[in-house]
Order: sequence, then C-alpha cells, then structure tokens
Amino acid sequence: MTDAAELRRRTQELLAANPPAETGRTDFLKARFDAGLAWVHYPEGLGGLGVPRSLQAVVDAELEAAGAPDNDPRRIGIGLGMAAPTILRYGTEEQKRRYLRPLWVGEEVWCQLFSEPGAGSDLAALGTRAVREGDTWVVNGQKVWTSSAHLARWAILIARTDPDVPKHQGITYFVCDMTDPGVEVRALRQITGEAEFNEVFLTDVRIPDARRLGEVGDGWRVAQTTLMNERVSIGGMRLPREGGMIGPVANTWRERPELRTHDLHQRLLTLWVEAEVARLTGERLRQQLVAGQPGPEGSGMKLAFARLNQEISGLEVELRGEEGLLYDDWTMRRPELVDFTGRDAGYRYLRSKGNSIEGGTNEVLLNIVAERVLGLPAEPRTDKDVAWKDLAR
Repeated sequence: MTDAAELRRRTQELLAANPPAETGRTDFLKARFDAGLAWVHYPEGLGGLGVPRSLQAVVDAELEAAGAPDNDPRRIGIGLGMAAPTILRYGTEEQKRRYLRPLWVGEEVWCQLFSEPGAGSDLAALGTRAVREGDTWVVNGQKVWTSSAHLARWAILIARTDPDVPKHQGITYFVCDMTDPGVEVRALRQITGEAEFNEVFLTDVRIPDARRLGEVGDGWRVAQTTLMNERVSIGGMRLPREGGMIGPVANTWRERPELRTHDLHQRLLTLWVEAEVARLTGERLRQQLVAGQPGPEGSGMKLAFARLNQEISGLEVELRGEEGLLYDDWTMRRPELVDFTGRDAGYRYLRSKGNSIEGGTNEVLLNIVAERVLGLPAEPRTDKDVAWKDLAR
C-alpha cells in the first residue's frame, strides 16, 4: 500500500537518481512522470500510482524543498486542466500513452476548439462540420476565443457529425493536430493590447478516426467532462492566503498609507474576506475531487472568481488614484500565459473584464448552479428536440 511515507521514499529515490542541479529540466520531468509522481492519482504507467489525489501534496513538498523544476503549469493549463482528464476518461490506451506524457512534461501545448462565432453561450448549437470519409473525418468551420492556439500542437475539438438529430446528439469529440494543412490561426487583439486569444479556421482538415475521443455522436457528454474540469481549473486553483488579485491590493494598502480612506478600507476588508472564503471553498472542492470527477459546483467557483477579480481590480485602480489610470505597454504581444500579478493595476483591471465570459459566461453558469446545484426548475427550451438543421439561425 502506497502511503505518505512510501511517496516520500519514492520521491527521494527520484531526486537521488536525477539531481535537479545536474539534470536538464525536461529530462527531470520525464523521469518524474515515469516514476508515477507527476499526478499520483492517475493510473500506473500514465504518470501516477493510482493513489488518492490528496497525496500529491506530499510529493510536491519534497520536490519543492529540493529545488526541482515544475512543468510550468500556467503555460500548459489547458492541457493539464481540460485535455488530460478527458483523455484519461474517454481515450483509448493508445491515446493515453501517446498524449499524456508530453502533455504533462510540457513538450506539447494544447488548446480548446469549442466556441464559435454563432455558438458561444449556446455551445451545443455549433456548426463546424466533420464528415466521415472511410477512416478519416474532413472538418470545416471556424472556432473563436481559442487561448494558446498560436502555441499549440494539439487541440481538443468538438464538431457536428449529424445535422439530422437534436443539437446535443449530433456532436463528436476529436483531437486535432494544429500543424495539419487547413488549420489557420489568426490573432484576436484584446482590450489589453495583447493577443492571447485567437480565431481558428478549419478548411478540409483531415482527422483520422483514431483521434476521436468517445463514440460518434457522444461528443456532448465527453465535452461535459472537459467543461466541468475547465471551471474547476479556472475558479478553483490552489492559492496561498492573499494569493491572486487580492495580494497586490493588500500590499499597496500596507505600503501606501497616504492613499487610504475609510470607505476604501471597508471595501478592502469585505473583498479580503470574500477572497479568503473563495480560496478555502476551492480547497474543499479540490478535496471532493478525490472521490471522482468534478461536478457542477465548479461553476459556482468560477462565478466567484470572475466577480471577485473584477471588483478587486476596480478597487485597486480607485485606490491608486491617478496612478491607477496609467497602463504600462499597449504593444501587440502574443503571450504564453496570463499573468495577473506580474503586470500593473491597469492590466489587471482590463484583463479581468474577460473573466465573466471565458470558461462559460456568468449567465450560463448561473443557470447551471440554479438547475444542477440548487435543483430549481429548468428554463424552457423549445429547441431541445428539434433537429439541428431545422434550428433558426
């Protein structure tokens, strides 16, 4: 039986065989994956040992104390938080062994081809088509708001494979090679001046049936695994006290007493408490994950994340006064990650505006919480049993 003591022993063996100071970063990460210490709750042979997720903290503490490199999780967050759990649940053994190791190590970046110009909040209305030709699917369509598409080797993709059935039933889930002919990535410049998002055009892209996840027509159910994990990864990330957006505001308050007012003090106290409650709730949610897949509760965490980020960043701009109106750099850039705490207050204020859209709009998530957490009556949906081809567009 693998317990905390056994994990410490295995971690020390890894460090002895691959001293971090003498081993290349990628080589160390590969050795860690092969030792089952990447994500310990995954099965043996796939970077884990099949033990409770809670024991990951034992491994991480030992490695951090030894100065071992991590896999830069913010850069590969879509792969870690969305693609990997979906592949683990629905992928074939061959798919798991092909994709999970380079995904975790960070050799291959992933993106998510879900949203479309006409299918954002109503994702099931998507129109990107995949038509089967023997053992290959030919895909045509457009996706939008695709984070990291300019860096990605692989994408998780949902496409319409049967227009003659209701919209939720005619979707299939694929893994798309972003280097294939017919995949075109165009930058979408944001209010921050950066272009971390993209629109992706798919023209006669040929995807082998061997890169399908789940059954034909069962893509909506597969996508729910991705979406539930996405909301947990966005709203339930592990943070220390005063981690995230509340940290810079609290530091400014302590270091700049001349900026303080009674009203700002009361607002800061309220938001500090709410941020701490959200942090502890996220910790509880992660503990619940030990028992299985995330549920709709992650939508509540993502809602709290968006609201708090927007309110906290607004307070920070107001606290800083004229300084808060400054912005460091409008240069068009293609960043590898979103760095909320590494930029100035103006960036945090502008970038947080997207938090209530990305990963599911606030309106959609409120419906999910109402219907699937609180058990309230569902909104009337007249298009649920109508064939996709007959929907008004």
